[in-house]
Amino acid sequence: MADAKKKQLVFNIIEFLRTSAQDGTVKEDDKESLEVAVQCIAESFGVDPDSSEDQKSYSIAPASLLSILDVFLKTKAKSAPSAPTSTSTAGNAGAKGSSDPTEEDKKQAEQLKAKGNSLMSSKLYDSAIEQYTQAIALYPNPVYYSNRAAAWGGLGKHEKAAEDAEKALGLDPNFAKAYSRLGHAHFSTGDYPSAVQAYEDGLKLDPSNTNMKTALATAKSKLAESSTNSVADREPPSGGAGAGGAGGMPDLSSLASMLGGAGGGNGGGMPDLASMMRNPQLMAMAQQMMANGGLERLMQNPALRGMAENMQNGGGMPDMSQLANDPSMRELAQQFMGGQGQGQGRGA
Repeated sequence: MADAKKKQLVFNIIEFLRTSAQDGTVKEDDKESLEVAVQCIAESFGVDPDSSEDQKSYSIAPASLLSILDVFLKTKAKSAPSAPTSTSTAGNAGAKGSSDPTEEDKKQAEQLKAKGNSLMSSKLYDSAIEQYTQAIALYPNPVYYSNRAAAWGGLGKHEKAAEDAEKALGLDPNFAKAYSRLGHAHFSTGDYPSAVQAYEDGLKLDPSNTNMKTALATAKSKLAESSTNSVADREPPSGGAGAGGAGGMPDLSSLASMLGGAGGGNGGGMPDLASMMRNPQLMAMAQQMMANGGLERLMQNPALRGMAENMQNGGGMPDMSQLANDPSMRELAQQFMGGQGQGQGRGA
């Protein structure tokens, strides 16, 4: 089954053939054969030339295939290279004169625009774009570019819609509707800053435009929402250096709470870890130890492994004075302190 565009072409070919039979273009003896041909073409493409519904959907009146052909030939002639002239000034003048639309051009362009608007109402966006494009070829007008931008938007081709809206504004910077088209195109592609700017520029020209005010408020809301999400994506996980994580610093504050918080170190008992965690020097040392692989070396110490196993099996807290007198622990501490001093020297 032919698509809508092909049906539209066939419908207007049939109209051209019937008109040719009526205006004397075709000889009387050939009219019957022509009508048979029309019926065969209509059946082949699923078009009913006598249907009011097809008439509404596919007819390009007041334009015709002949008028469209005329537009094409004029456009082709204008785009052809002009003959060289004796001076560049004369050549420029001739080029300028050939590009100026005539009153007939403007009239045909307006008819094509009207047809495009009708097709837009029927949501035949492809066909509407064709009409606007032909109108622009005859008479580059900001309205035609703006209307074609709306048709591109109907097809979901918002980048092309933005291009046409910009072209319309290039021809007429005071055309408020083109700013509205531009804002919608940018909004649809997720470019909320550009959408806000376009709507604000349009409202400077048309402050009472309610639709544009609503669109601006929506674009600002989306912009604020996207900015909030962007900041949230950049923020590091909460907890800083003290938060547990893969390869990060263990949560020493939680460890202090688990071990009793304030132990009031005396008699070889557990020191006050909560107070230790508030000491910035100790925290810096602990972080340096983690960065230098000190935690792994600590857990290789037999005394510490025994202490951990004892605590896991329900034993009491270790005797810190005993740990302090352990030669291997003192050696590990000296190595760590030496590394701490070297690290500080490199950072200076």
